[in-house]
Parts: sequence; C-alpha cells; structure tokens
Amino acid sequence: MSENRERNMSIFEKYLTLWVLLCIGAGILVGKIAPEAARFLDGMAIYVNGAPVVSIPIAICLFFMMYPIMVKIDFAEVIKAGKSPKPVGLTLFVNWAIKPFTMYAITYVFLGILFKGLIGIDAMDFVKLPPGADWSLGSIHGAGTVVIHEGLKMLQVPLWRSYFAGCILLGIAPCTAMVLVWGFLAKGNDGHTLVMVAINSLTMLLFYGVLGGFLLGVGKMPVPWQALLLSIAIYVALPLAAGYFSRKLIISRKGAKWFNENFLHILSPVSIVALLFTLVLLFSFKGEVILAQPLTILWIAIPLFIQTCLIFAVTYWMAKKMRLKYEDAAPSAMVGASNHFEVAIATATMLFGLSSGAALATVVGVLIEVPVMLMLVKVCLKTQNWFKQ
Repeated sequence: MSENRERNMSIFEKYLTLWVLLCIGAGILVGKIAPEAARFLDGMAIYVNGAPVVSIPIAICLFFMMYPIMVKIDFAEVIKAGKSPKPVGLTLFVNWAIKPFTMYAITYVFLGILFKGLIGIDAMDFVKLPPGADWSLGSIHGAGTVVIHEGLKMLQVPLWRSYFAGCILLGIAPCTAMVLVWGFLAKGNDGHTLVMVAINSLTMLLFYGVLGGFLLGVGKMPVPWQALLLSIAIYVALPLAAGYFSRKLIISRKGAKWFNENFLHILSPVSIVALLFTLVLLFSFKGEVILAQPLTILWIAIPLFIQTCLIFAVTYWMAKKMRLKYEDAAPSAMVGASNHFEVAIATATMLFGLSSGAALATVVGVLIEVPVMLMLVKVCLKTQNWFKQ
C-alpha cells in the first residue's frame, strides 16, 4: 500500500472546484445562446402518463458518474470488517442516525428562516410531478400547488423549499469515491475507507429511500415511495450490479494487477467528466436564477459548510472517546463529513427535474467538496497526536 501513500489527486480531482465553476459559466452561456438545445436533450425522456420520468441523456451521464465508483469496490472486504466493528459501527451510526437530521435542522434554520428573505419570500420554483401522479390543477400537495407551466403539469413550490429538498438529499447520501482520496491524504487506514465505501453503497439500498421519503415529507415536498425506490434502482442498484459483475469478469480474465493499474487508471476521469457534462446541462436551465440572484449559491453553501464541519467534528470526537487509532478515526470522520453528491444529483434530477432548485442545491455540494475536505485533511494531519498509537 506504500504506492497509495504517495498518491496525489489527479488534475480532475485537484481542480474540481475550478471545473465546476467553468461548467456554471458554460451552462449559463448555453442557456443564453441555445436554450432550445438543453430543452431538447432534457425532452429525450421516458414518459409515464404524459409526464417525463427519466431523462435519457441524464440517466446515461449519471450511470457513468456512478459506475467507476462501484467497480472499485471489493465486497469480499466487507466480510473482514467484522474484525474491526468499532470504526464501522461509528461511521454507520453517524451516517444514518445523526447526519440526515442535523442537515435537516441546519438547512431549515438557514434557508427557511435566516436566508428566506434573501432568497425571496414569494419566489417560486416549478418541479416535476412524482412519476405516475395525475393530480388535478389547483390541488395542493404538501407546500406545492399543481399548475400548468410551459405546457406541462408542474408542482409550484416556494423556492427555498426546493433548495431545502436538495440539501436533504445530500444529507442522506453518505460517502463518495472522493473519500478514498481524502483517506489517502490524511494517512488513514485505506482498508477501512474502502470497506466503508462498500458498506455505504449497500446500506443506501436500504435506508436512502426510507429516510428520503420521511424527511422530504416532513419538509412538505411530496415524493411517493415508488419514485425514490425507482431512483435508487436506477442510480445505485444498477451501477452497483454492473460494477460487481464486470469487476469479477475483468479480474478473472486479466488479473487483479491489470485491473488496478490499467483499467481503473483509464476509468478514473470518466466519473468526473460525466458529472461536468451534467452540470453544464443543469446550469443551462438555472442561468437566469443565478444571474438574477448571484448570491444564491452562497446562501446554499453556508449551511452545507457548517453541516460538513459539524459532522466531521462530532465523528472525530466520538472516535477519540471510543479510543480508536488515528488511522481509523481519520477516515471515519472523512466518510461522515463527505457526501455522495452523485446520487444526490441523480435523485434530485429524477424527482424534481433538471431545472429545479433541488438539483441546483445538490450541485453546490460538489462546488464546496474539494476545498472543505482538503481543509479537514489538514486538521486531521495536525491532530494525529490526539490519538493513542
């Protein structure tokens, strides 16, 4: 594992924030110059009862965002995790019993109270109806009212609630492939980090839909269970199965060395390139909102930043109280603090639409991921002596 210790971030990973900013600019430009192009691509969808349910171009992009993450996972390592139940148990407890609820509370206070006037008390967003829903015009569902918008039935909701919904979807999506990088840089236990990526992928199949449906419902954003289950099936289960079987096939034919050194090396930028293309499409719809209120991204970023730092601090403190080694404490805190923004973007896009405020909020999570997590890596490295070796 010594070669991993020397691993640095690729140019895609190191400058992810810059690429996201460039995509914001490119998307806004596309929205101004050729708005019909983005609408045409988003219109290429699978329809149910006349309503677009799954955008085909976005589904393809999101599959390639998820597959490179899933194919790296060695599920055989999950069995070995039982030998070190403390760090695994800590991470699972924080991810599913603490993090979703602190995200709900923090973002509600900021977006629903403190920043509500700045976002616009009367500002509205138009989101997709849930798949298969045939609600009558004027009917009220949660905080939304069914209206006709651009020729389609849409749910008109307060804009801040749409942003709030996107933050909720981020809060219940633990751990991304990027956490493997943060674990390396913090000199943590690489095996523990890999195991947690695998376990989080499996537990998301069980808990993401349940918690998502509950918290979105409490937040007055009606989302039927079948919509969340469909999202999990398309954006988690499908790439997870594809990654598992293709990994087995490639290793059996080419060997583990070729798989790790050649296949993963070629595949590594695919996820981020697919993410960036998705962001260009998303911002081609949200350009007017950004230009009209350029501080919108800041209002969303502030509670997300506070949430990330809080969860890191809580997990790190609990790891110290549990007398974990630093090598296990650091990746546990990193896994807790980071978000699986790929799944959050996919789910927000499918449930509420590419042009929704919820989708925009999940993208802000991508925007702050690298600088905030690099800051927390430095915190870890400077506090190694807090933990008994």
